[in-house]
Amino acid sequence: MTDEKPRTGHEVIQDYLRTLDGSPGVYRMLNAASEVLYVGKARNLKARVTNYARPAGHSGRIARMIHETASMMFLTTRTELEALLLEQNLIKQLKPRYNVLLRDDKSFPNILISAEHPFPQIKKHRGKKSEKGAYFGPFASAGAVNRTLNQLQKVFLLRNCSDSMFESRTRPCLQYQIKRCSAPCVGKISQEGYAELVADAERFLEGKTTSVQADLARDMAAASEAMEFERAAALRDRIKALTQIQQSQGINPQGVAEADVVALHLEHGQACVQVFFIRANQSWGNRDFYPKTGAGAEAPEIMEAFLTQFYDDKEPPRLILLSHPVDNPDLVTEALSIRAGRKVELAVPQRGEKAELVENAVRNARESLARRMAESTTQNKLLAGLAEAFDLDAPPQRIEVYDNSHIQGAHAVGGMIVAGAEGFLKSQYRKFNIRSEAGANSDDFGMMKEVLTRRFERLLKEDPDRKTEMWPDLLLIDGGAGQVSAVAGIMAELGVDDIAMVGVAKGVDRDAGKEEFHRPGERPFALQRNDPVLYFIQRLRDEAHRWAIGAHRAKRAKAVSLTPLDDIPGIGATRKRALLQHFGSSKAVARAGVADLQAVDGISEAMAKTIADYFSAKG
Repeated sequence: MTDEKPRTGHEVIQDYLRTLDGSPGVYRMLNAASEVLYVGKARNLKARVTNYARPAGHSGRIARMIHETASMMFLTTRTELEALLLEQNLIKQLKPRYNVLLRDDKSFPNILISAEHPFPQIKKHRGKKSEKGAYFGPFASAGAVNRTLNQLQKVFLLRNCSDSMFESRTRPCLQYQIKRCSAPCVGKISQEGYAELVADAERFLEGKTTSVQADLARDMAAASEAMEFERAAALRDRIKALTQIQQSQGINPQGVAEADVVALHLEHGQACVQVFFIRANQSWGNRDFYPKTGAGAEAPEIMEAFLTQFYDDKEPPRLILLSHPVDNPDLVTEALSIRAGRKVELAVPQRGEKAELVENAVRNARESLARRMAESTTQNKLLAGLAEAFDLDAPPQRIEVYDNSHIQGAHAVGGMIVAGAEGFLKSQYRKFNIRSEAGANSDDFGMMKEVLTRRFERLLKEDPDRKTEMWPDLLLIDGGAGQVSAVAGIMAELGVDDIAMVGVAKGVDRDAGKEEFHRPGERPFALQRNDPVLYFIQRLRDEAHRWAIGAHRAKRAKAVSLTPLDDIPGIGATRKRALLQHFGSSKAVARAGVADLQAVDGISEAMAKTIADYFSAKG
């Protein structure tokens, strides 16, 4: 007796019609292996499923999806808006094959002028806006923020040093010498004068550039008339720097104060979406995205999915200019308006300056996709060469490369980078602070064991059935036969013994180009010096080394800035800052009595006793 093949297709879908009504909701289509093929929303579930139950009249993509469908699941909601929000959450969670999916979830940086210090710091900020101050953004990238900050320091002379460094200065630093800071730390400018600089910087970032330039020009003329030629020259340099900022931004629309320009280009089933950020009549950069197109979705569906997923954790601007209309404009507008807490407008401009902005973004999307497709072809050839060199069953789609970094065991960090058909997948890089004694003992084998154990225990917990793309096909380890043997043992202990692994070790004279490759149970071998696959592996190893060293340096720098105050319960950043400002150093805090400690803002009698007891116990 043979197993009966599971029923699939429109007849299976028809069976569900008897149990459905006209409620709004979300539906899931599953294949015979119970894998989710598609998640969709509907204003009327019965009407939507009736369309799928028809035997003909579907696009090729929908027909394939229906043919694979063996079962369906339904969740009703009160409104279609709730269905839209639930649909996007499920798509992000389940990553169905036929849905459009935005795979880049990085946050965008802002410029922050802090408000928690008499002399505010200007700096880059990413993440939750929990610190008090004025935020300006988003900027498309850290590079765009850094370029703008660099020029703003030349114009407005605001400090970028940390509060602890500010308090410890006894003479001006190099930033003052090269005319990028007004040195408020040592009294080179009054609090009132510095506040005027802060106000000018905020006006500029709000788009009031004309008034800022006019004020600087007036001050320069006055200084020149008073024969204060050094001050006039300094003001001239600031005006020049301000002009350079505006020129470097490239696009400075006059009629668009605040908008995101979202443009889509589709080609051969692949999509590129370009987003340009316009704030305060200035361009604050652009970013390209490559959403998964759900096996051939059309532009309106891709655009709707992109907008709802992109703004899921970001505040939308008042206006979003689009290259293509979305499937449900009223519904998407309502969802984005709720997210922003005010009205958001979607527009597909046909003429004028707004249309020119969209046309420019479309051109960028088209060029970016062409470059990516060319790079992808080259990358696929390298992956095929890698599979041949290492005798893999197929070109690896996900390669994970591991490396450790420490100085004699101090500040030990493990690093993991990821590469695949799309190149380096930087959003999936990971850092591991070494917690075990292996770090203190400079035990590289122990550190690698800790990193791999933590990585794969979590992966086994989150995806035991290996349904996601987070499982690697190949592990590259920095090391030779001993390292590879140790890693193979670690993976066997975890019950993960079917992932290929290769150790990359330099040759006898440690010369790049003479690397030896080690596999479990195999003799080591080398590749020809001019083999493109060898260069590719070197790039992977060097990127892992760069990532691990960067993580180590960041951890070491953070440790240097710590003081004994960080170990006292109840002492956070604000109280720590207040204590250091009042006493000048943590040593002075340690010598202070309870009464002296109470004189500091935010330090109660109980907290003063806690601080005094802590240092008393330390001896």
